[in-house]
Amino acid sequence: MTNWDTFKQKLLKDPEFKKLYEESQPEFEIAKAIIRARIARKITQKELAERMNTTQSVISRVEQARTSPSVSFLKRLAAAINATLQVQFKF
Repeated sequence: MTNWDTFKQKLLKDPEFKKLYEESQPEFEIAKAIIRARIARKITQKELAERMNTTQSVISRVEQARTSPSVSFLKRLAAAINATLQVQFKF
């Protein structure tokens, strides 16, 4: 296990930390998906922002999971990278 994995496992033993960590997972998954899609299209945050008629700082905040993007934002993003937006629930 890496140092981060060891440290994370230690932190997850704290019930309060674990609850906050689990609550933030959707935002981190969205951020990872956006970063992966942007990199796959070989575009910068600035280029994506221009395509979406927004600012690079907005893209940065979403990619850092500092904000939760709306469905409308995600639709605009999908259109900007010529992709299809899909949402799914895992059981």
